[in-house]
Amino acid sequence: MLGIKRLYTFMLKSFLPLFVMTFFICLFIVLMQFVWRYIDDLVGKGLGVEVLGELFFYAALTMIPMALPLAILLASLMTFGNLGEHFELTAMKAAGISLLRVMRPLIILITLIAIGAFFFQNNVLPIAQTKMWTLMFSIRQSSPELEIPEGVFYDQIPGYNLYVESKDRQSGTLHNIMIYDMSKGFDNAGIILADSGRLAMMEDKTHLFLRLWQGESFDNLKEAGRSMTNVPYRRETFSLKDILVPFDANFNRLDEEGMRNQYVGKNIAELAVAIDSLTLRTDSIGRAYGRDLVSTPYLGLYNEADTSQNAPKSAPRRLPSEQTIANLPPLNVDSLFAGASSAAQSGYLRQALNKANYKKQEHEFRGLVIKDERKLIRRHDIELQKKFTLSFACLIFFFIGAPLGAIIRKGGLGMPLVISVLLFIFYYIIDNTGYKMARDGHILVWAGIWLSSVVLLPLGIFFTYKAVRDSAVFNRDAYLIFFRKLIGSNQARHIEMKEVIMDDVSSDEATEKLQELAAAASEYLQSTPAKIGFVRYWLHGYPRSKLRQLSAKVEETVSYLSNSRSNMVINKLMDYPMLRSLWLYHPTNYAPLAWCAIILFPISFPIYLVGRNQLSKLRAEIATVEKVSDQLQPLVNEP
Repeated sequence: MLGIKRLYTFMLKSFLPLFVMTFFICLFIVLMQFVWRYIDDLVGKGLGVEVLGELFFYAALTMIPMALPLAILLASLMTFGNLGEHFELTAMKAAGISLLRVMRPLIILITLIAIGAFFFQNNVLPIAQTKMWTLMFSIRQSSPELEIPEGVFYDQIPGYNLYVESKDRQSGTLHNIMIYDMSKGFDNAGIILADSGRLAMMEDKTHLFLRLWQGESFDNLKEAGRSMTNVPYRRETFSLKDILVPFDANFNRLDEEGMRNQYVGKNIAELAVAIDSLTLRTDSIGRAYGRDLVSTPYLGLYNEADTSQNAPKSAPRRLPSEQTIANLPPLNVDSLFAGASSAAQSGYLRQALNKANYKKQEHEFRGLVIKDERKLIRRHDIELQKKFTLSFACLIFFFIGAPLGAIIRKGGLGMPLVISVLLFIFYYIIDNTGYKMARDGHILVWAGIWLSSVVLLPLGIFFTYKAVRDSAVFNRDAYLIFFRKLIGSNQARHIEMKEVIMDDVSSDEATEKLQELAAAASEYLQSTPAKIGFVRYWLHGYPRSKLRQLSAKVEETVSYLSNSRSNMVINKLMDYPMLRSLWLYHPTNYAPLAWCAIILFPISFPIYLVGRNQLSKLRAEIATVEKVSDQLQPLVNEP
């Protein structure tokens, strides 16, 4: 018991430092990806260190769901890779400790991490995302840092375009200034030319103070002369002119409440309530649109005579109700159209076309409204499903990384890092594809969000099974043997004359064995069709049990005759083929599975073509067995 406790402590001490290191490395990498993605929004805004630090802190929290599974995968690969590389895992197995028992403390630890990841997704991440995106939108709306370039127009001052030919770096004087003032609108634009000037920011950072020397200004006075044919303007020559320009250079935070009401700022309970209310609202809007579509007359036409024929003549004329219109018989438009003049007919057609276009645009707009509502529901549902996928991904990546490290037996950052990156890229592609398909409504939300987990779960089960059974997953020879059993490869028989023979070959017994072998080969050929059809191939194929019996009889005969003292017999025995019981001879004995293959014709037909070719080769080999058996009979009877 003490040894087991020491083993558990040893495993935790081996895993935890690597996990902490890889977690912060992965978090730093994904955070750098975030910085490069939004670098244009951050540069040139004059942001303080405290604002950037706060943004990066919240961004790091939002990146944890991406960094945590990768860190678990890489740390588990490195941990068990190091154990396998230094033969510590082999020593544990030799002591009778199974791999699952070695993994037990880490399984408990990862389970606790997965539980913590769930609470982090539900309680911490919504707050972090709310604060991060509020900061991002605040930064995007803040004014850029004032830095007037030389020789180009500067348009970052709202309502103004400023051109400076050159600047004096020592005194801050601007030379040859041209200013386009469009703060009052394009029609009332003004132009200011100055020989020199200086630009300064007011203490409250809400206005720019511009002092100009030796220049002229031209103002367009279109508003003052709207009734005039020619637009008047005003020209002014100045030696000194001061201009106060509104320019808010302060960093103003937006209210977090707007982002808090979005789907990224809600926990599970709030998301469930929002989904129910949005679904109810969407259904009510759809029902209202449906009732309106049924009750509204087509193109606004109804038979007015039918609506008033039962009403008294003295009654005032009223428009028909929706229910009345819905029950009216169709109006005879053809008779109304035929009795009108050509001009009236053209007017009718124009009016009908306009009304049809209007109705089309109206229904398209309603369709867009419903589409946006359903997309909003899907975004809430996606955020709800993501609360659970992170915890499940942590477990899956551990059961991939730990067995895989035990199999490859390579520690360090080399091979584990390559495998981790490849697996994580594969996971990220599937996860992003499922997310986009769910977001756009191509598949169900739960199917898209859980797609990556469902794809990687069999991989984790496979690697765990192989590692527990010490299977050679990455052994090339094992795969060659497997494919040789699957599709087969011809093998030559090699027999040498024995120097010492303990049991001599009896000619009568040898002849009897050869006759039985030839008869068995002939019977097998007669009982199987020379050309097999697609349906028969999947339902019956060639009987592999009888083939194995025939192969055993061939080996028994060869083994007996290999004791012969005749070189001719020994050489002839090498003409016997080595019969194989390949999977392609009869893919399945299970009838429902065979019928599924028949139904899935495009998938199973290539297998049938390969199998038919292998069956043709098998018949040739069995015919060779019969032929060689007949040729050996006179040879074994020679003295």
